[in-house]
Amino acid sequence: MSDGRPTNRRPWAWIPTLYLAEGLPYALTTSVAVVLYQNLGLTNAEITYYTGWLYLPWVIKPLWSPVVDLLHTRRQWIWAMQILIGAALAGVALTLPTAHFFQLTLACFWLLAFSSATHDIAADGFYLLATTEREQSFFSGIRNTCYRVATLAAQGGLVLLAGILHARTGNYPQAWALAFGAVAGLLLALGLYHFFILPKPARDQMTARGQPAPGPSTVRPTARPLRREFLLTFRTFFQKPKIVTLLLFLLLYRLGEAQLVRMAPLFLLDTHRRGGLGLSDPQVSLAYGTCGVLALMAGGLLGGWAVSRRGLKYWLWPMLLAIHLPDAVFIWLAYAQPASLGLISLGVAVEQFGYGFGFTAFMMYMIYQARGEHPTAHYALGTGFMALGMMVPGQWSGWLAQTLGYPHFFLWVILATLPSFLVALRLPLDPEFGRRPG
Repeated sequence: MSDGRPTNRRPWAWIPTLYLAEGLPYALTTSVAVVLYQNLGLTNAEITYYTGWLYLPWVIKPLWSPVVDLLHTRRQWIWAMQILIGAALAGVALTLPTAHFFQLTLACFWLLAFSSATHDIAADGFYLLATTEREQSFFSGIRNTCYRVATLAAQGGLVLLAGILHARTGNYPQAWALAFGAVAGLLLALGLYHFFILPKPARDQMTARGQPAPGPSTVRPTARPLRREFLLTFRTFFQKPKIVTLLLFLLLYRLGEAQLVRMAPLFLLDTHRRGGLGLSDPQVSLAYGTCGVLALMAGGLLGGWAVSRRGLKYWLWPMLLAIHLPDAVFIWLAYAQPASLGLISLGVAVEQFGYGFGFTAFMMYMIYQARGEHPTAHYALGTGFMALGMMVPGQWSGWLAQTLGYPHFFLWVILATLPSFLVALRLPLDPEFGRRPG
């Protein structure tokens, strides 16, 4: 992946904020929108169906990932997309109080989704070009934690803010408009910050001009036509060894979570009469935004440290168990329906710790499969298949939960994790990958 030489300056100054900026719009599009539309009166089936389609840009982003790979620098793409993301969030804020809020906000969410997906391509590619393999292993848990902190900050902090504003105004559209206006300002500020603070690695500058980047693993010829380069990125990806096993792993690793993540906030918000826990927006934000964040940070940091010590292959199965088995917490919550917010928060913390630890393996494997030529485009292809594995199951989750009821639905979620174990048995993986030398 690299020649082992440091290619960036002050990684602590940009990696955490870069993945904060990557995680926030994704969470707002795929998770917070669910709570927003539930507050505004849509049914669970409608919410999961329409918001499920918002995963589509992440599914098809490989179609334009070679453009990001070949035109301009990833650094330029990053801050430009962050400005556009801020504008899309401002559009959500401005259209929420209108009569046709659903159609207009959904259009803004589509713009947000496409901008965020493009930002992901550039940010992940920049990370691969601006860090050494050793740094990638060290910062894997950190970037994953920052990404998930952004996700839970959106689900926790923004939902809490909307709940507080609703308590004061008695008006959900106004409350959510103010909340989205605040996060729009944050993304615009991050775009300005990254314009000045992001390093300028030589490999980013060279690959943007079609020149070979330094290092033994990059063998890009010069002056290839854009169309040929575009097609080559797809051909080389699908020529990888055991490509079918690789694709199945990307599609199935999060099959259970794809359904759980769509329904968890709706389950917490739904009334006891409908099988939910009847929490308010601020209570949901407390469970996810405080206990969940701390547990997730601990799990993600532990996962990155563990992989750097013994390598990904050693930790693959423990991490696979860690990401899936804690989903059973929601079975207990659905059957017991505890009234204690402390117990509910503890259950969420257990699930989030397992997720933070176990998802490290998935992120590191996507880096592993992207090594070699065209790392930006190949990483984007991997995340595209991952998004497809999230989109389709997520769309049917609302209907399935309404049909089965929450207790049986969460039992089904556990069963849906089994295919990932079967695929992992045949997963190609270098035993030394991710292991810190010495």
